[in-house]
Order: sequence, then C-alpha cells, then structure tokens
Amino acid sequence: MVILSKPAIEQFGCIRNKQAATLFPPLIPLVDLSKPDSRQQIIKACEEFGFFKVINHGVPMDFISRIESEATKFFSLPLSEKEKTGQPKPYGYGNKRIGPNGDVGWVEYLLLTTNQDPNLLGTENPESFRIALDNYMAAVKKMACEILEMIADGLKIQPRNVLSKLMMDEQSDSVFRLNHYPPCPEVVQSLNGTSSNVIGFGEHTDPQIISVLRSNNTSGLQISLRDGTWISVPPDQYSFFINVGDSLQVMTNGRFKSVKHRVLANSVKSRLSMIYFCGPPLSEKIAPLPSLMRGDQQSLYKEFTWFEYKKSAYSSRLADNRLMHFEKIVAS
Repeated sequence: MVILSKPAIEQFGCIRNKQAATLFPPLIPLVDLSKPDSRQQIIKACEEFGFFKVINHGVPMDFISRIESEATKFFSLPLSEKEKTGQPKPYGYGNKRIGPNGDVGWVEYLLLTTNQDPNLLGTENPESFRIALDNYMAAVKKMACEILEMIADGLKIQPRNVLSKLMMDEQSDSVFRLNHYPPCPEVVQSLNGTSSNVIGFGEHTDPQIISVLRSNNTSGLQISLRDGTWISVPPDQYSFFINVGDSLQVMTNGRFKSVKHRVLANSVKSRLSMIYFCGPPLSEKIAPLPSLMRGDQQSLYKEFTWFEYKKSAYSSRLADNRLMHFEKIVAS
C-alpha cells in the first residue's frame, strides 16, 4: 500500500458525484496473455466493454515496485518543490486542475512524454527516477505492442503490426502519466454504508489507441457500461488494465468502443496510478482500416490526423463526446 505524508495539494472545492455504481456489477473481462485463446478473449472484451484486465503480462514486479517507489517520493515532496517541475503545458506537474478548460478533481499528477528528461523533475535523485521510468515504460510498451498484435490477429488483419508499428515509430506521440489521489476528508461515510463520493478524475474516454493502466491496491476506478451504468473495478496491484481509446474505435469503424471511465476519491487511503497512453505519430492519418470494411459498408468517421484529433480533444471538456465532430452522416 502506498502511504504518503499529509498531501501537499492545493485546496479548493471538490466536485461531488451523484451517479452511484450498480450494486451487482458484471465481472470485468480477464485475459491471461499466456493462454492460446487470449486473442479471442481480447476481441470479445474490446467489443463488449472496451476494457479488460491482463495477467501474466510479462512486466517484472521489480520494475513496477521501483516506479511506484519513485512516484511516491515525488508526490511526498512539498508542493513548492513539486511545482518546480513546471506547470502542465501540457507536460509537467498538475494539481487539481485537469487541462485548461475548467475540469477539476481530487488529484495531483505528473504528465510526461515517453522520452522525458527526469533531470527536469524535482527529485533528489533524478538518475534513479530515469532508470525506473526507462525500465517500466520499455516493459509496458512491449506488452502493449503484443496486445495490439493480438488484436490484429483476432481481427484477421494484415500485416499483424498494423497497429503496433504506430507505437514503435520513433515519432510515436505516446504519453506517460502518474496520478496521485490523496485521502479525501470530504468523502463522508453514512450510517447505512453508502458514501458521499468526490470526483478524483472526471468521466472521459482516452483519445489514443489504447491505454495501459496500473494502480496500487486502493479502489476508485469505475467504468461505464454500454447502457450507461457505472461499475467499480476491483483494484489489483499485480495486474494491468487496458482501455480502448477513441483512435482504435475509429480504426475498427465502431466495432470497438472507447470506454468511458472515472476515478472516485477515497476517504482513507492514497491511490497511485500510472498510465501509458499509446499514441500514433502526430502526422498519422486515422480512419477505419480498409481490411475491416465489408462489401458496401460505409465509414462512420471522417479521416483525420492524430494531430488534428489531439488538438480537438484537448480543447474539449473531459466529459465531451470528442468523436462527435469527426462522425460522418451515413445515409440509411
């Protein structure tokens, strides 16, 4: 469990959640990457949930422990020290304010490019942070590429690196984010066991291809089902969770749906999460893959570059339907 000192987090009003999660949620799809049927399970999970849990992922626990330790050290620093990293424009340290468009949450975070220089970070030992980042991100990138190639296999598209090559490209616009959700005193537990929830990170979808999430053993993550019902995701510090992003939704012409998700604050324990956002090069054209189009099937989306979509996405509020501006009007 991650234990941090009293949070050096800027104080201002919290956003409360009024939508409760269902009491009897379905099971989160579980994919064992060592099993021969894992590709079929991934396709099914992407179609039905846009989200799944991964075990036997091949990322060494030592790499996970080291990056968590370094992140804990960073977020334990006084606020003035963390702010020396620089304001998130878009990369750097952020505190409660999520992006430039008015979204806030009970969270502080560090947003980095995947080739960030840790010497820019406000840590006592940037070299230690650099090694932890390099090892962790290399292992997660390898796993993500494996998953993308399994998706290609499951969809029967060639070449099988049609998705993974976008991540492997030297110009890949991938991003790494560390989120810290301090214990929130405004989360009040009532006598009947229900709680007044505070939003840690508001509901949204990820704009990239996929996102690879890992957190400590503190709960808080929720995903939205197709019918709009919210379900809580049980934490598992030894596993990873995969989100389908908007770009993959477009590339599969809507066969996969990007998953809407959010994080609720915890009244007692800190939650630490780390997310690798798998992005294509800025110049990459995003459109439904021709090999997935059948007969006279029409594209649901206009073609756009990742730069165009990223600019549009980050000009929006978290909960906005970002893909709406890129949808085609298809004649029935």
